[in-house]
Amino acid sequence: MSTRRDHPKPVMVGVDDDPSRHAVIRFAAREAAVRNAELRIIHALPLLAPADSRARSPESASHGAAAVDDLKALVRLEFPGLTVTGELPIGHPAGTLIERSTEASLIVLGHRGSGGFPRLPLGSVSWQVATHAQCPVIVIRPGKAGRRPHGRVVIGVDVNEICAEAVELGYEEADRHRAALHLVYADDVRLAPPGPAGVVPPVFGLVPPGPVEPLPETDTVHDAAMKVLHQEISRYTRRYPRVEAEAHVVPGRPADALVEWAREASLLVVGSRGRTGLRRFLLGSVGAEVLHTAECPVGVVPAAAQD
Repeated sequence: MSTRRDHPKPVMVGVDDDPSRHAVIRFAAREAAVRNAELRIIHALPLLAPADSRARSPESASHGAAAVDDLKALVRLEFPGLTVTGELPIGHPAGTLIERSTEASLIVLGHRGSGGFPRLPLGSVSWQVATHAQCPVIVIRPGKAGRRPHGRVVIGVDVNEICAEAVELGYEEADRHRAALHLVYADDVRLAPPGPAGVVPPVFGLVPPGPVEPLPETDTVHDAAMKVLHQEISRYTRRYPRVEAEAHVVPGRPADALVEWAREASLLVVGSRGRTGLRRFLLGSVGAEVLHTAECPVGVVPAAAQD
């Protein structure tokens, strides 16, 4: 079982006037409650061009303060005892939360809308924060935040480059919410055509000249991947005895397979791709796809730097 700190870092949630903000706030409040952490509501006022003073006007600040106060009142009503605070920072939109991510245990954002930063293109802040934050980020799709359907957490695992931080978050979430846990590796080797790239396979019984590449030994690949996943499960069994974890190796494109597996999940967790240099600041293609297409909340976890 995870060890909780006496003073955990706060859970931060970016909000705006989007109709789904109440569901996002409730999701963030539940996360703060199970972590015994403060919930910090952030409604940012971006520093726009000098000609556009609306974001910095007294009316805008007053409107933002009223919105934050309303959300704080909702949290205090539904989550009594939870410490909740609010901020109205002024600055670069996504940079505000990215900068604060070093102070947070988790950032929660809506999938659409500005994620706490008005007047920005849909989803731009959620995308940037998920890509660059120094703490885990959970992105909520509208209409999906208010429920945890079957108490199931799915972790997307690349057995060739396991993101330990993503596995850790998945176990923590499953433990906190008494959810079942599924470690899923998508084996897209099964979809690859036989032979090297650019070589046409045999057609109508005609065999091309020269040697033919053997088909991949998919059973061997499957067994090797399952072994890695079971090793990961065994590493966490003592620490999380309440978590029932299962390993799955499935055929298909990784993003497609994960989205399908997580269709009725309460959370899908993926890791940021790369650990050093500029690669630490690039979200992998699988993480990018599931952020756009998954129906459940998606947690993106930065890998620890190994410079």
